[in-house]
Amino acid sequence: MEKDKKTVIITGASRGIGHATAMLFMERGWNIITCSREDVPDECKRDPNWTTHIPTDLSKPASINNFITEAVKALNGAPLHALVNNAGLSPKTPYKERLGCLNGDIDAWHEVFEINFFAALRLSRGFASELHKGKGAIVNITSIAGHSIHPFAGSAYSISKAALSALTREMANEFAALDVRVNAVAPGEIETSMIQPEYEALIPRIPLERMGSPRDVATTVHYLCSEDSNYVTGTEIWVTGGQHMF
Repeated sequence: MEKDKKTVIITGASRGIGHATAMLFMERGWNIITCSREDVPDECKRDPNWTTHIPTDLSKPASINNFITEAVKALNGAPLHALVNNAGLSPKTPYKERLGCLNGDIDAWHEVFEINFFAALRLSRGFASELHKGKGAIVNITSIAGHSIHPFAGSAYSISKAALSALTREMANEFAALDVRVNAVAPGEIETSMIQPEYEALIPRIPLERMGSPRDVATTVHYLCSEDSNYVTGTEIWVTGGQHMF
């Protein structure tokens, strides 16, 4: 860990928005500590700024506790400047339907909330001391689906993201006493593996007439973790190409 560089922890970093965010922070000279269920590509781990990757199952509190312990060891007394709660789950039933209020196993809802909501709370608590030391920032990745009915997002996913938006507000109030800012980024239609062909039908609803890229989200996350946003907390930034206006 290079002491003269800032350090960020990013969850769900093996692909999609999380991977793009890790790559952007590396480009900008941050030390990177990551976790995901999967390993990260070998070429990423060859970058000296990608300090530590710890395979973690964020649906299991014991695995989260192990990640916190190992990440604190990796910090070795250094401050933590940012925590990006990016990992998310949008499962389907065995019949390929998204989990709704009238279908799907209730236990599957619990897993969605463990990953999309409780993991962010557990990690934020677990790294509170290190974030206080760094006068750092927390960024939660929410969703446009957490604010209005989405034609393709399941109810379990949407409601968990709505809860994460509310958690962001409450955390911003409480973590302010630690000199830690808490904000959220709400992506719209971003071209990742979660996007299915039917999402093309949504493009006419997007004023910018295109889907976003993972880097579009990553640059917004970086802004909220940087000194440029020192007086911004309790805010949710839409990265939707204007789709949220309708």
